Amino acid sequence: MAIYDPKNRPAAAYDTHAHLNEDNFWHDVPAYWARAQEFQINEVNVVGYDQVGNERALAIAHEFENVHAIIGFQPEDVASMTDEAFAQLEEDAQDPEVVGLGEMGLDYHWPDNPSSTVQKAALNRQLELARELHLPVTIHSRDAFEDTYELLAANSIDQFGGVMHSFSGGPADVKPFLDLGMYIGFSGMVTFKKASEIREALKIVPLDRILVETDAPFLAPTPMRGKQNEPMYVRYTVQKIADILGLSYDELANITTENAHRLWLNK
Repeated sequence: MAIYDPKNRPAAAYDTHAHLNEDNFWHDVPAYWARAQEFQINEVNVVGYDQVGNERALAIAHEFENVHAIIGFQPEDVASMTDEAFAQLEEDAQDPEVVGLGEMGLDYHWPDNPSSTVQKAALNRQLELARELHLPVTIHSRDAFEDTYELLAANSIDQFGGVMHSFSGGPADVKPFLDLGMYIGFSGMVTFKKASEIREALKIVPLDRILVETDAPFLAPTPMRGKQNEPMYVRYTVQKIADILGLSYDELANITTENAHRLWLNK
């Protein structure tokens, strides 16, 4: 996989999902953001997952230009989404630096996660808020595509939009979400040797629905797999997707940036 020389000034790319609010980055966000910009990764969404993560996402978005906040409660942390915490989420969602709600969703993979009943109630409540505020959502779904689909459809996701974050399924899994009007986010997993199903799903996603992300500090793409992921590595994912689809790096970077602007910034 040929990766460009940053001195050639490639097209700017947009990392639509990173956790610069994680402890791994929180001590030195300016350095990580500067490294990303060296490689023309010029915009990023910092995504929350619990109250502390949400507060940090907002703080980072207020400090750095072209860094946007997405706030919400991820499946493993919904037990902490008390009425008080949800009231704070409602208040913070009015902040102009907030471009969406999430990450939220369902994760049935880990047995110690909250029950499916608790997860679905929390997801439904956050989707109702997103519909009320007309904010797009970032959806986490693992081993739960059917239930996720049902809740998105029941909440008229087509009215406010969203992305299936770090999509991990195949063509049959992705089609129902495309039918709902969802964007599909591809992380470093699409570069993994054994991720043929994800690559097959990619091939049926319309170009105007593809987003790229790191999910940093997780899921570092090949050839950085095993290292801590960070926004500057989204370039490897952009290149891999471009190669699969027969596009140039610049073409894919421009397309996915336009898609991100349309979804998150109403551009």
